[in-house]
Amino acid sequence: MNFIKTIVAAGLVAASATAAFAADITGAGATFPFPIYSKWADAYKKETGNGLNYQSIGSGGGIKQIQAKTVTFGASDAPLKAEQLEKDGLVQWPMVMGAIVPVVNIEGVKPGELVFDGETLASIYLGKITKWDDAAIKKLNPNVKLPSDAITVVRRSDGSGTTFNFTNYLSKASADWKSKVGEGTAVEWPVGVGAKGNEGVSGNISQTKNSIGYVEYAYAKQNKLTYTGLVNKAGKPVQPTVEAFQAAASNADWAKAPGYYVILTDQPGDKSWPITAATFILMHKDATDKAASQEAIKFFRWAFKSGGKAAEELDYIPMPDPVVQLIEKTWAAEIKS
Repeated sequence: MNFIKTIVAAGLVAASATAAFAADITGAGATFPFPIYSKWADAYKKETGNGLNYQSIGSGGGIKQIQAKTVTFGASDAPLKAEQLEKDGLVQWPMVMGAIVPVVNIEGVKPGELVFDGETLASIYLGKITKWDDAAIKKLNPNVKLPSDAITVVRRSDGSGTTFNFTNYLSKASADWKSKVGEGTAVEWPVGVGAKGNEGVSGNISQTKNSIGYVEYAYAKQNKLTYTGLVNKAGKPVQPTVEAFQAAASNADWAKAPGYYVILTDQPGDKSWPITAATFILMHKDATDKAASQEAIKFFRWAFKSGGKAAEELDYIPMPDPVVQLIEKTWAAEIKS
């Protein structure tokens, strides 16, 4: 759990500086991008002296806080539809892309060794598959030694964009999941132990033998969790790599999406990772504190221009330049200074 403590510390170091400035940058929401937002906050403070106070509370909380105007920006991996944005007077754009990976804690099983397809993953989360040596898991993994132990299912307890993308994928991969549970930032889970944030799920998996969960890839990597491969829409088994995330992300047509509403799960292509996702920023078009709003835009402009390398180091995918240009036009047209 050292990684989590470090990034929280980085966020708090950045936060402590904001008191000295009239326009504090305050944000709250998704845990999915917290590792990269913390890294950016640290670098931005060193470069400009300006701090960022970002609370990693989950996408549901971020949406509520920006709607209540208690923060300068909200962050969510579950994008709001154009009608909702209009109703709340909000602007939305994608900030960075990443991926969600299943993670397991099974003795003797190495990262990437186990492979799931969407149907099998859905059956585990529906409580239909309850043991690791179930025939469906063995069929996909004939050469992996699996225990006959019960599976401990771990899922999110809070309103979560990671859950939105995970359940959106399961709904596409399994008709049974779609009809019984469906998709959302919070769903009626048929089984499982709840944990708060990507941080909570990571901690739970690392401490619980024979468990399975889902987290943003940076958390899996930094916490040395055992991630699995997935069979994608093209029927090909793929590993979670930047190349696989980029293959899925390349399908996005941001220019034609109202409010940049694009879901990147279950994309076509032999190399596509099936649970790829963008994470979004939400801001008021006509903010009460326009100085704070402009400070936030300066930070986001800096992150687009100078934060790409840091994003790639944590296996996130920076937004392509043409999309950044579109977003900058959106800022100029829609956010009042």
